[in-house]
Amino acid sequence: MTIHFIGAGPGAPDLITVRGQTLVALCPVCLYAGSLVPREIVGLCPAGARIIDTAPLSLDDIEGEFVRAQAEGADVARLHSGDLSIWSALGEQLRRLDRLGIAYTITPGVPAFAAAAAALGRELTLPEVAQSVVLTRTPGRASSMPERETLSAFAATGATLAIHLSIHTLTETIAQLTPFYGPDCPCAVVYRASWPDQRIFRGTLGTIVALVGADPVERTAVILVGPALRAADFRESALYDPAYQRRYRGRD
Repeated sequence: MTIHFIGAGPGAPDLITVRGQTLVALCPVCLYAGSLVPREIVGLCPAGARIIDTAPLSLDDIEGEFVRAQAEGADVARLHSGDLSIWSALGEQLRRLDRLGIAYTITPGVPAFAAAAAALGRELTLPEVAQSVVLTRTPGRASSMPERETLSAFAATGATLAIHLSIHTLTETIAQLTPFYGPDCPCAVVYRASWPDQRIFRGTLGTIVALVGADPVERTAVILVGPALRAADFRESALYDPAYQRRYRGRD
């Protein structure tokens, strides 16, 4: 048997990958993050599948479900929201599976920051404006931050910031960023990107707190900051410049 870890995407059921969809439809056991994975994806499970919402479970409980499935010889679809490479608690589960000698696969998914950028209709990297995207968060009850990974350190680079799991500290977050980017720097908050109840707040570092405060949101929101969010007068990429010769375009 195999545990198939699957990134279910940011919310919209049709943003799961084809591979992920296929695996869900084949596995007789499904463990899913009930508060974050839409029921439509769980509905892809085969008839009679054992479906377990992991929201109330501890890591020990989840391990117990893996061991039970192993004893039954039943493949497991383990659904997480977004993509598995960031803030998914994947690492600790893999460590236990390695110890138990249980096989697993990993299928990536569409991350929340990408869905948020799509909702805004923006590219997060623009020529000579920003060529880096920093995915980060602020300290929380469940996880502290390494000492060197501070908002000020990332802001000093001028990169586009995609700040997750931090809407509850919006005021403090904006206060830390403003000295580096300035109050007129574009800022957006995307709540539940790609879900039916998605909400978008567009403003600047100087206005975003009031905008969100007038119509508050909790959890499941991405804060995006950086000049690329609003830039219009930027140099076009050399990639499609007729004067730019590259391998697939041929040479004069």
